[in-house]
Amino acid sequence: MLAAAVLPKLLRHMPLSMPMVFLGSGILAFTLLPELPDPDPVKYGDFTTHLTEVCVIISLMGAGLALDRPFRWRGWSTTWRLLGIVMPLCILVMTLLGLWVLGLGLAGAILVAGAIAPTDPVLASEVQVGKPADAEDDPDEDEVRFALTSEAGLNDGLAFPFVYLAILISLVGASPDAWLGEWVALDVLWRTVAGVLVGFGTGKLLSMFFFAAKGKTFRLSEHSEGFVALAATFLAYGAAEMVEGYGFVAVFLCALTIRSAEHNHSYHQVLHSYVEQLERLMTVVILVLLGGAIARGLLEGIGWTEVLVALAFLLLVRPLAGWLGLMGGKTGPRERLAISYFGIRGIGSLFYVAYALTHGNFDAEARELWALIGLVVALSIVVHGATTAPLMNRLDRLRVAEARKQHGDEGRAPTTAV
Repeated sequence: MLAAAVLPKLLRHMPLSMPMVFLGSGILAFTLLPELPDPDPVKYGDFTTHLTEVCVIISLMGAGLALDRPFRWRGWSTTWRLLGIVMPLCILVMTLLGLWVLGLGLAGAILVAGAIAPTDPVLASEVQVGKPADAEDDPDEDEVRFALTSEAGLNDGLAFPFVYLAILISLVGASPDAWLGEWVALDVLWRTVAGVLVGFGTGKLLSMFFFAAKGKTFRLSEHSEGFVALAATFLAYGAAEMVEGYGFVAVFLCALTIRSAEHNHSYHQVLHSYVEQLERLMTVVILVLLGGAIARGLLEGIGWTEVLVALAFLLLVRPLAGWLGLMGGKTGPRERLAISYFGIRGIGSLFYVAYALTHGNFDAEARELWALIGLVVALSIVVHGATTAPLMNRLDRLRVAEARKQHGDEGRAPTTAV
């Protein structure tokens, strides 16, 4: 916990990230201390599901509270491209790689593709926007950080239909007659719409409670109670899950709705600060346990084929899909390259595979699927962790130089793409 408080500032300008440190710490601890219990995610599937689930929804609340840009169609055009073009391309290509190269069944291939397609809202925090600003022209909310934050906030929920598709195929078979109607009606349409409506409604209700309650006793923004963000997170998530909606979508939209109310109020910073600290603590626990699982044999059976496929997805499939999907948009070449490259995989991927294995019939491939997901997440932590600080710092310097050139203002971010 002490390290989690110090490391983000200490490693800010180094080719090393906090997730790398704690993943390595877990590997080292569980290698040197054999008396530690075995953190087997297959054996403890329910625990793994709920631990990662809570971490993701807390991160989604933090991401939504941090975004200063109003929720508008044109202002979020980069996000829509990432969700509507880039993510489906990644899912399609990875499904084919799973079938033709890795030898997975159809359900397993779709599950792996759906699990690793979303950019992670937890581990991608180092390339996302910072705390909420008091004005909409926050210089830290450049297009790269905004795009990655908004993408991570929405694509976790929107990847869920593909995870449910994998679960359905594992239970009833690959014939579309057995699953197509239920999947489209329930998993694609109803769950998405319900998540959107519950998230927006919950956010509106809480915003009125936070900022517009008649009595100061009930106007929580007057009391600076940060843990209320956790209440908002579970309320939105629980309400959406009760009506079979996507809780991930509901939590993020709830956070966006709260953020849009009383935009300049300092209470947003109080809420975000609490969520950020809790998210960091949970991330430490999960990464140490993931390192322990790797030390105890999670990646057994992984060969060069799996390593090459994982690297190809991180370094070729996502970057190329991102570059193609963002062409013709408002991003410049440097921004487009950064957004495409930083498709970080992490806790959300672990949740999806844990959830699917406890709800579907993947017994024959369970360990292979966990090994693949664990490999992709570990490689993403190392590859992206080693390059985040140098690349983002370089991009920030270029943006500041562009601002000085165009506006003569050292403190203002440029409005043009870089």
